[in-house]
Amino acid sequence: MDIKYLFGRGAEQVRRVAENVLPKRFNPIALNLKFYGYELARSLAATLPIREQREAQKVGLACKPSTQADLESDWAAHWCAELKIPVIFHRKVWELVYVLQALHDADLIREGARGLGFGCGREPIASYLASRGIRSTITDLPTGDARRAQWSRNNQHTTERDHAYFNHLVPYSVFDELVEFQPVDMNFIPEHLEGYDFCWSICAFEHLGSIERGLIFVERAMRVLKPGGLAIHTTEFNFLDDKRTLSYGATVLFQRQHFETLAERLVGAGHSVAPLDFNVGSKPLDRFIDMPPYPLSYTEEMKRQFGEEAFHLKLMIGNRPCTCFGLIVTRGSL
Repeated sequence: MDIKYLFGRGAEQVRRVAENVLPKRFNPIALNLKFYGYELARSLAATLPIREQREAQKVGLACKPSTQADLESDWAAHWCAELKIPVIFHRKVWELVYVLQALHDADLIREGARGLGFGCGREPIASYLASRGIRSTITDLPTGDARRAQWSRNNQHTTERDHAYFNHLVPYSVFDELVEFQPVDMNFIPEHLEGYDFCWSICAFEHLGSIERGLIFVERAMRVLKPGGLAIHTTEFNFLDDKRTLSYGATVLFQRQHFETLAERLVGAGHSVAPLDFNVGSKPLDRFIDMPPYPLSYTEEMKRQFGEEAFHLKLMIGNRPCTCFGLIVTRGSL
């Protein structure tokens, strides 16, 4: 099936930030590297074994970056099969399977559980959870927010609940019963959102205006959970530059120090944080760092040459190599 719906909000923000540093003419060396990097990713995906094991397994995920090894794993293959998408080497696919595996590790993919998604955009998580009998509240920017118009122009904002409906995952009658939409600014989480078994966000809290706002969001989001509830978030990780980063603006880039500081703050507040693992991998696709232009900026000729899908785990945002980083936090008994 077409999986372009995976490459939503975060990809558009990456495109806009990247275009600020693009030269007027594309560098042919960069385009050649991009082409062969994508071809390598396609070839490696084609050689992945067909898994016979269909049952989900517990793996005990850490807070960690996306890696080639993760997407080669049995657990990633399982969740791709559940989402009815092929296993491809793309960081957005990693984010989806990371969230679902973290939920499974905590025994939260079960009928009757309740989840809250922040900044959901057009992602399939709520539809899949509904297929498993799980109630979800999905959220995005409220009407009247200037940022909403910006996202809506790119079809990445959940202006209506049905934008999160994927008919290949669940019948509409089930989705209609189990999924609700509420407008929420992630900088100001309403107090009435509480008592959830879990919450999640995918490539969202780096868009709140600053590094500190992102950290504060993760802390405040713990309030929506019941004691023992689980929070899973993914965001951008500036993994090669410990000194400089993008600290303010439409997209910020977190560094190791920020995740370590956040973990200390969460533990200090009585929560439990999964072990921090900053190993970005050493396989070929862990060392392939994609660069602009990205598919949302392709000319028609580039679409014919490269296709309309990206294949990467690492990429340049501004002048800094980045990848996705996942966080798993359990609420304490407060």
